[in-house]
Amino acid sequence: MGVTIGRYLNDEFIGKRCLRMRKEGYLVEIRNVKGSDYYMISPLINEWWGGRQMSDMLPKLFFDHFKNTSFIAEIDGRIVGFIIGFLSQSELDAAYIHFVGVHPTYREQKIGKRLYQRFFNVVKQRNRNVVHAVTSPVNKASIAYHTKLGFDIEIGDREMDGVSVFSDYDGPTQDRVLFMKRLD
Repeated sequence: MGVTIGRYLNDEFIGKRCLRMRKEGYLVEIRNVKGSDYYMISPLINEWWGGRQMSDMLPKLFFDHFKNTSFIAEIDGRIVGFIIGFLSQSELDAAYIHFVGVHPTYREQKIGKRLYQRFFNVVKQRNRNVVHAVTSPVNKASIAYHTKLGFDIEIGDREMDGVSVFSDYDGPTQDRVLFMKRLD
C-alpha cells in the first residue's frame, strides 16, 4: 500500500532499508550504500558535474565507513543518484552531508529531494537536529538547491556574487559556502 506524495507513489520500506518510489512508469529504489558502489559511482562523478574534476573529493572510505547514513537511488539497478553523509563526531547534535549527485537526465524529478529526506529521517532517528553542508561558490545550482531545501547560508567573512563565503575554507583560494539546516 502506498501513499501519494506529489506525483510519487511511495511504497513502504522493503527489504533492508530500501525505499521504493514509482514515478511515471519507473521505479526508483533508495537503499544504503555498499563499499562496491564506489566503483560504479566514482567514474560517473566528473561526467555528472559537466567535466569538473570532482571524483577525488569522494574516496572509497566514505562508502566503507558511512553506510548507515549514505544512500543510493536506482532505477532498474542503474544508479541515478546518491547522497553521502555522516554523523558529526565533534557536534553531537549535528550531521554532515559530504557529497550528493543526481544523473543529469533525472534531475528535476525529486530524486535529490528524496535522498535528502531519507538522510534527514535517519539522522533525526539518531537524535541529530542540525545538518551541515558545504559547496563551492561557483556551484550556483547547489547554492540554489540547498536554499530551496531550507538550508540557511552561514555568514562568512566576505561576499562573492551576493553570497556569503568563507575565504580559504579548504585551503588557499578554496573559498566555500557553508549551509546549516535545523530539522523539526
